[in-house]
Amino acid sequence: MRNAIKFTTVLAAGALTFGLSACGSSGSDSASDTSGPLVVAASPTPHAEILNYVKENLAKKAGLDLEVKEFTDYVTPNTATEDGSVGANYFQNQPYLDDFNKKRGTHIVPVVTVHLEPLGLYSHKVKSTDALKSGATIAVPNDSVNEARALKLLDANGIITLKDGVGNEATPSDIAKNPKNLTFKELEAAQTPRSLDDVDAAVVNGNYAIEADLKPATDALVLESAKNNPYGNFLAVKDGNEDDPRVKKLAKLLTSAEVKKFIEDKYAGSVLASF
Repeated sequence: MRNAIKFTTVLAAGALTFGLSACGSSGSDSASDTSGPLVVAASPTPHAEILNYVKENLAKKAGLDLEVKEFTDYVTPNTATEDGSVGANYFQNQPYLDDFNKKRGTHIVPVVTVHLEPLGLYSHKVKSTDALKSGATIAVPNDSVNEARALKLLDANGIITLKDGVGNEATPSDIAKNPKNLTFKELEAAQTPRSLDDVDAAVVNGNYAIEADLKPATDALVLESAKNNPYGNFLAVKDGNEDDPRVKKLAKLLTSAEVKKFIEDKYAGSVLASF
């Protein structure tokens, strides 16, 4: 029985390897075929919404066949772009991409910056940061860049003080002063808005805030400033694919006057055009 199980496991592993190899080949071939549609991986809100506006209103006239694939995590869009399953992605900022490429060995590069989603602190229990009680629990994203960004937001608003010189990998251990003795609950970024009934406040990425029917411009206790903000979201591709004519067409459309107006009208300050 033990040998039979071992043999079956080997066969299953071999089949899985073959299947993954086949999928990888298909994805790479698809990404390198510039005559086919440009498949773009995107977070649902606002990235896929912006892309779908382009697809439905601008792409045909520009001669672009655009396909939008939605993902709810911050990992798969980059790994799918790296392995060629998709031709591009639109969901991230430069500090996050730098960290991802370093840790995962990927080769993703930005093409054009489109918009900023201000990070905000939200609460279902208090109306201001002054009302946070001693020992309150704050949910923050658990990926290194967004956690550091969340802590910098709290630092910028006098809620905590970070140690001098901390960068884009700051964690709660880098807090120098914590006058309210806040406790930090590290969660996947997509889970932070869902935690609002269980914690005293949560730092939420702009796209997830909008998906949760939060209005960053009015609901956030504190909100990132757009001025000199390094966290603009951009269209990205695997290094070497920047000159794909489909990518160039999409980059031009994403930074058009029509898209800027769409962003302004639809998001009313919760998403800001960066061009």
